[in-house]
Amino acid sequence: MSEPPARLPLEWIAASLKRERTRTGLSLSELAKRAGIAKSTLSQLEAASGNPNVETLWALAVALGVPFSALVEPPVSSVQVIRAGEGPSVASGQAEYVATLLSASPPGARRDIYRLCTEPGAVRSSEPHIPGTVEHLIVGSGRVKAGPAGEEAELGPGDYMTYRGDVPHSYEALEPGTTFVLVMQHT
Repeated sequence: MSEPPARLPLEWIAASLKRERTRTGLSLSELAKRAGIAKSTLSQLEAASGNPNVETLWALAVALGVPFSALVEPPVSSVQVIRAGEGPSVASGQAEYVATLLSASPPGARRDIYRLCTEPGAVRSSEPHIPGTVEHLIVGSGRVKAGPAGEEAELGPGDYMTYRGDVPHSYEALEPGTTFVLVMQHT
């Protein structure tokens, strides 16, 4: 990839974590335990310090029972334009994979939309998301191998697939410059 992604403002993550942890009534210790992360890591994130990766934030979202977007969505006005290469992005610690939140699920609807940019190399494995999650994937450029473990499919530009996101699944770029849109539907 040519440029590193813009970092999420840590203040958004800190405020979201505090809000969701308070809503659930969990202590720092209990949330850290459920997410499988160190209490000190969670404490740093709630203090708007540290450098969270996508795996840590996903683990926290699952432990809190909320979509990933609930932890990273920025405050928005009634009209929103996100230019290519902009938007709140989080890099993976496993593979050259960057997730950019394009639209969080509004009240009453339960879906999030992401634009993913990934490069060949490592496979981006994803743990199950909250129960009832369904993923919809549309390839924009390059080729990607994606889907639940044992049911992966290779897709090219314009190809679409849908699958359960509440089971282990993965994404693997097969060509440089692979991009796709991912819609996560939560029930």
